[in-house]
Amino acid sequence: MSAASCLMTEDQFLCSICLDVFTDPVLIPCGHDFCKACITEHWNINVQSQCPNCKEVFNTRPELQVNTLISEMAAQFRQSSQQKASSSSSSEQQAAKPGEVPCDVCTGTKLKALKSCLVCLDFYCETHLEPHLTRPGLKRHQLIDPVENLEDRMCTEHDKLLELFCKTDQICVCMLCTFLDHKNHDVVPLKEEYKGKKAELGKTEAEIQQMIQKRRLKIQEIKHSVELSEEDADTEIADGVQVFTALKESVERRMNELLNTIKEKQRKTEKQAEGFIKELEQEISELKKRGTEVVQLSRSEDHLHLLQSFRTLNTAPPTKDWTGVRVSPPSYEGTVRRAVNQLEETFSKQMKKLLTEAELKRVQKSAVDVTLDPDTANPNLILSDDGKQVHDSDVKKNLPKTPERFDTCVYVLAEQSFSSGRFYYEVQVKEKTEWIVGVVRESINRKGIITPTPQKGYWTIWLRNENEYKARDDPPVLLSLKSQPQKVGVFVDYEEGLVSFYDVDAAALIYSFTGFCFTEKLYPLFNPCFNDGGKNSAPLIISPVNHTE
Repeated sequence: MSAASCLMTEDQFLCSICLDVFTDPVLIPCGHDFCKACITEHWNINVQSQCPNCKEVFNTRPELQVNTLISEMAAQFRQSSQQKASSSSSSEQQAAKPGEVPCDVCTGTKLKALKSCLVCLDFYCETHLEPHLTRPGLKRHQLIDPVENLEDRMCTEHDKLLELFCKTDQICVCMLCTFLDHKNHDVVPLKEEYKGKKAELGKTEAEIQQMIQKRRLKIQEIKHSVELSEEDADTEIADGVQVFTALKESVERRMNELLNTIKEKQRKTEKQAEGFIKELEQEISELKKRGTEVVQLSRSEDHLHLLQSFRTLNTAPPTKDWTGVRVSPPSYEGTVRRAVNQLEETFSKQMKKLLTEAELKRVQKSAVDVTLDPDTANPNLILSDDGKQVHDSDVKKNLPKTPERFDTCVYVLAEQSFSSGRFYYEVQVKEKTEWIVGVVRESINRKGIITPTPQKGYWTIWLRNENEYKARDDPPVLLSLKSQPQKVGVFVDYEEGLVSFYDVDAAALIYSFTGFCFTEKLYPLFNPCFNDGGKNSAPLIISPVNHTE
């Protein structure tokens, strides 16, 4: 019998209904063989008992008896085919390892499954997958990468394949569900919803990476702020040591208090920075974890797994908006000054001089390069080609009347603006009888007569009538200076709301505006004042900063 079966071809053992090797073959009266289950289901569906091959109709449904001979031959043929397929492909295919899904059809050594069939609910290796790729009846079956628990892909209520997604209830459903519990709901094929959710995952992944990058940049910013703070602290400590050493033993106690104050500010800054960094790193860790999950899920070709896992992944981990978070180096302006003022009166003058020198040396480290902006200059002003000098010409030029240009007061702004940190520049005012220097906010009025006060966005000092110095506060403050400044230093600490003016040559503080809250860009401001018939013809000159030794 075995020899006989070997002489028969594969087509002779195939059921013409399921296109597979016979299972429990039966012979109907017209002489054609079918699987018992196949022909029974065929006759149950159709009204007439008809042969699927020759179309002969039987008035009475024939009684079906298994053809034992054909059944044995088909079984032997199936076993022989499987053994041949296994032996020919075993050298190329790998046996299923622990954790991998094995083929359901393999006998003996179970090979690794390549695909799962959602219709047959079986797993197939490369060899046993072949019928699903070549036979018309099986090519319509849906194949996916092998996953365990295929029964989870069946509707628990109707035992039908979960092939639809109810957008109303956000769950996967079968075809029967759409006629019952999910009638009139918004239902789409799994593949359609899969594509949408996969696109969302891609967008979420990009957003997470962007959030991670922002937090990494914020960490760098905080670390840089700490470094600046450390430099300022070191400078302040050195200055304090120099000042208090000059007072010898009588000021040792005050010196220790100063150092402790500075170090405490630095410790607070570092502690604040450490807290921010720790929180940022924690958020990065959570975001990385979520990013990994998103990437893994987004790469899945398993429609059901992606959609069922999407809801649990959709909730983003709580994160802080770090946009406005900053670690600003503490300001040490006046720290030494306050300590010195508590010393005995006999040391007052010496201490003030030493202190101002230290302050000027410190603020000069914030020097910036400033050039004049011709687009803002009053038509009466003449600017040098390098943008470093300006004077009044007594002649009004015909220039475009743009919103940026001052039309009445002889002002000009710098091209550079500042919206954070500290900056310092110096202006030579030598041989001038009148001048105005300072800083202004971007939104100032530039037309008509201007009263330059802080309330209107101006922080300036003036020289009028050759020896009348004023700080244009509200009200103006008359300044008593021991000598006429030849070079004025302008220092701004944006975060501290501080604008200070120095007599550079005398290493003396002229005036400070304090306690302001800057929210706009700040621009350096220059006003050489009118020529006054040649009496005030000397230009204002933006000078390079020579750091005080």
